[in-house]
Amino acid sequence: MDQSFAKKIVSWFEKNGRILPWREGKDPYRIWISEIMLQQTRIEAVIPYYHRFLERLPSPAALADCPDDELMKLWEGLGYYSRARNLKKAALTVMEKFNGKMPRTTAELKSLPGIGEYTAGAISSIAFGEAEPAVDGNVLRVVTRFLGDRSDIAQEKTKKKITSLLKEIYPVGTKSGMLTEGIMEVGERICIPNGVPLCEACPLKENCVAKKENLTDVLPVKSPKKERTIIDMTVFILCHNGKYAFRQRPSTGLLAKMWEFYHIDGKKTKEDALDALKAMGFSPVDIYPCGSAKHIFTHLEWHMTGYFVSVENENGSETWKSAEEIRNFIALPTAFRHFKNKLQ
Repeated sequence: MDQSFAKKIVSWFEKNGRILPWREGKDPYRIWISEIMLQQTRIEAVIPYYHRFLERLPSPAALADCPDDELMKLWEGLGYYSRARNLKKAALTVMEKFNGKMPRTTAELKSLPGIGEYTAGAISSIAFGEAEPAVDGNVLRVVTRFLGDRSDIAQEKTKKKITSLLKEIYPVGTKSGMLTEGIMEVGERICIPNGVPLCEACPLKENCVAKKENLTDVLPVKSPKKERTIIDMTVFILCHNGKYAFRQRPSTGLLAKMWEFYHIDGKKTKEDALDALKAMGFSPVDIYPCGSAKHIFTHLEWHMTGYFVSVENENGSETWKSAEEIRNFIALPTAFRHFKNKLQ
């Protein structure tokens, strides 16, 4: 790779880069929030969350002071809730160790919870103009196709190699951030992961090995992911006098401290479900099916069967909320969206 790679990407980005809310100015806090939100989430889905989040939490100080329940409610629907918890932990560290100002070097940024190599490189290059690459799946795809590199992009050593190659050609200053965002955008819009890449629109087409040698359907090389574990569950929407029962998940592990509907393992018949509810301390009066849903985590799939259950009293749960309270104040994981929509 040489400087022409960087120059072509920057030139293309200057003319074709999308207008996005986090590109208005170079506030490292706003860039940080956007980068965390964009992990595993489409740009179009992120934008309304981004605006709402920053309107309520415009600075590290505001984020550090935000109550956990309110933070989870702001994040509700984005999924991967550990991202939000790490944001607050990192904001507290920024207040305590960096006088409320985002650090600028990748080493300091990586000391913050939830910020890894990629996010540190993105903040450092975009906000501060440091010569620091930010290598994600889009960047790996663009570069390995450009070079004709058959290294497995699922391996950490490949990521380190590509990062090192990019660092040799990274500019300093404004163009550093433009190169970071430009490579990512070429990967998102042109050198796409699924389907036929739009090679004729690519600024790198003249020197791209994958284009020259018809390897775009071969590259990048990526070893297959492990199969997800499937877990069958039965979910209960427990109702008494217009209020619904909830419980809070444990403070560690998957969806830590999030609120959830009561549920048990396994796909249960009505009879088995009633027996389980009685064992849990509830007094069911009526029960009927309310559909099924599937939710995919990184390594797990929840296959959920739901029942709407009327109960005699509020025994068996300390938390009963109306549908309005749930919509306004209770953050439910995306996994339970189907059942939340059943609330009356």
